[in-house]
Amino acid sequence: MLYVRFPLSLRNVEDLLHERGMDVSYESVRYWWHRFGSQFASQIKKCRAGGIQASHWKWHLDEVFVKINGERHYLWCAVDHEGEVLESYVTKKRDKKAALKFIKKAMRRYGSPNEIITDKLGSYGAAARELGCAEKQVTKRWANNRAENSHLPFRRRERSMLGFRRMHSLQKFASIHASFHNLFNSQRSLSTRSTFKLNRDAALSEWRSLLISQKRIDTKITDAWARLSDSTATTSSSFLLLLFLALFLRKIRDLQQHFATDALHHLSYQR
Repeated sequence: MLYVRFPLSLRNVEDLLHERGMDVSYESVRYWWHRFGSQFASQIKKCRAGGIQASHWKWHLDEVFVKINGERHYLWCAVDHEGEVLESYVTKKRDKKAALKFIKKAMRRYGSPNEIITDKLGSYGAAARELGCAEKQVTKRWANNRAENSHLPFRRRERSMLGFRRMHSLQKFASIHASFHNLFNSQRSLSTRSTFKLNRDAALSEWRSLLISQKRIDTKITDAWARLSDSTATTSSSFLLLLFLALFLRKIRDLQQHFATDALHHLSYQR
């Protein structure tokens, strides 16, 4: 949680855990990040995509320059009217093809918005005309400041990580970081203290439910494989049975996380 929520490096997390009496290497933190980060982010994005209906109202689209080994790449971001990052996509160019693929990817998950606010880059207009939503595009001056401000948390993390080395690493980090930022970003400057505390408690409860569900399913799968390895007369039918059991338990875990996080998300927005 320290690494995904705060702009800390792996070695900073190791030092903080050491101060709290836990001897954990930064390589272990890196392994946990690669092992569980994408799983938690996909569950958060799946549940929030089903619960966010207001995102059909207005989208802010923007791209930012990111250098990978001295080569310029482009990180495309779609942000709704409340500042929540909907989609992130990394490309080598910012032409019509890249913009079209990015917008299609966002619409596939969240549907078509009522209004699309962009800058005056020609790729957005060409992609919007091909998709048949050119009348929804807005390019007014200073209208896209919300998308510009959404890059600030990413830039802070980029500086702490000293840049990126591969395009795949940038895509993975941008997607995961956006999901966790949406979960823990309560926008305290736009709400009262009591509302901020309720939203923060709801985010922590959702995070803990993800941890508990992941721990339960991993324990069950580990026990199943341990019983399989300890048995001396294991047949192919028993192997397939245990494999089916592991997949079934993982599916149950996904359903539990979906209902739990969806309920907490609606509760926090109602408050």
